[in-house]
Amino acid sequence: MPQIPLHYVDLRTFCYATEDEKRVEEALRTFLPDRDDEPFEIERVESEGHYGDRILVLSARVENADDVRHVLSRLADLESFDDLIDELDERVTENTELFLRLDKQAAFEGDVRLGDGITFRGKVEAYPAKKEKAVENAEEVLERLRDEH
Repeated sequence: MPQIPLHYVDLRTFCYATEDEKRVEEALRTFLPDRDDEPFEIERVESEGHYGDRILVLSARVENADDVRHVLSRLADLESFDDLIDELDERVTENTELFLRLDKQAAFEGDVRLGDGITFRGKVEAYPAKKEKAVENAEEVLERLRDEH
């Protein structure tokens, strides 16, 4: 895949008090590139739920083009990939951001499915920075990805 029309991809999930932090991190890592020298950096921020329970926010920003390519290649494993392409107009914002929600439990098992638990936000390159151009660019890269997969 030559050029990637995404400036970056942010992945974020919550680890609730009832969940195992290592398992939640493993689910998030399903989408992150593997590095031999050191694991991809995941930021951790502790927060508090409505009833005072601990919530850990795990997030990672992927900016390097090869790393973004890796994240996108994981999306190509979606069974509903063609549906995703058809829904781009609803999934790309006026700020040229592509939003997806991914199934955290499936990700822990190494599967890629749309669902709840992991938020994917990709900043789509668009010149001029208009939603229509961003949808066009996102569609182009996802179709190319599907054809290569």
